[in-house]
Amino acid sequence: MFKWKKLGKVFTPQEVEGRSWLKEFAQAPATLVFDDFVRVYFSCRPPVDENGQYVSHSAYVDLERADLFRVRHIGEQPILSLGGLGEFDEFGTYPVSVIRNGDEVRAYYAGWTRCESVPFNVAIGVATSRDGGKTFAKLGNGPVLSYSPDEPFVLSGPKIRRFNDIWYLWYIAGRKWKLVDGRAEPVYKIRMASSNDGIHWNKANKDLIESRIEEGEAQASPDVFYANGKYHMFFCYRYSSHYRGKENGYRIGYASSANLTDWVRDDAKAGIDVSEEGWDAEMISYPHVFELDGRTYLAYLGNQVGRHGFGLAVLDGKLE
Repeated sequence: MFKWKKLGKVFTPQEVEGRSWLKEFAQAPATLVFDDFVRVYFSCRPPVDENGQYVSHSAYVDLERADLFRVRHIGEQPILSLGGLGEFDEFGTYPVSVIRNGDEVRAYYAGWTRCESVPFNVAIGVATSRDGGKTFAKLGNGPVLSYSPDEPFVLSGPKIRRFNDIWYLWYIAGRKWKLVDGRAEPVYKIRMASSNDGIHWNKANKDLIESRIEEGEAQASPDVFYANGKYHMFFCYRYSSHYRGKENGYRIGYASSANLTDWVRDDAKAGIDVSEEGWDAEMISYPHVFELDGRTYLAYLGNQVGRHGFGLAVLDGKLE
């Protein structure tokens, strides 16, 4: 199994001043490495409105490359504007995944809209930055990956990668809504699409990771990494009911593949679990793997799915 050494919580949104739109949550960390700093994108929220409703924004924090616990800068504004009236991202951009493409940075993000019978629906959009990833302009007013007959709702959790000049987008797709104590809870599974240009996508149309804890297991944040001759996926999973506490809450799983489409799940190899106490004692989720100066790091969320920030772990050994 892998062995991750937890380094602690890096960023706490509640400590940020002067940004009314960034009051809590630092969800779904995703990195972009620069010469002397690491930019970590995340999604955050202002306080709830008068109706008890949230919106989500996407932001970034720059960490010193030589000391990832030293905050260098926090973006002054969200990297993306929310969508206009009736658009797919009117109420949120969460999560976001970034990749360099020549002299631009491309962001894939989930756009949220509110619904009546269920709380929300989600589709995946794309935006481009020409200022090094500080601000992004959307490709258009609609998504690049949306619902279809086989994927009827909740397309979210995009993770963008490029292998052998092919673009790959891992994401989650809704399977069903489940009523639990009068509340609609979504069940979603991990899927993949491929593309030659990162804009026009061919969906694989299959669930990639078998369910383990229950048929209604919800899976999210599929982060794929190539090392030592095979592909590694770290992801998170939870029960479909009463998952906001420790017992049924998110945990991090692992799978490997030789061809990107057929995956063997082995959560025992993930090498990281909740702590005995503290900020990640109830749940851990939304893993993001990145390499930096010869070491492999894992950024992840703790209790309440990142309400109080994200942390880091470092791999003891190699991905193999």
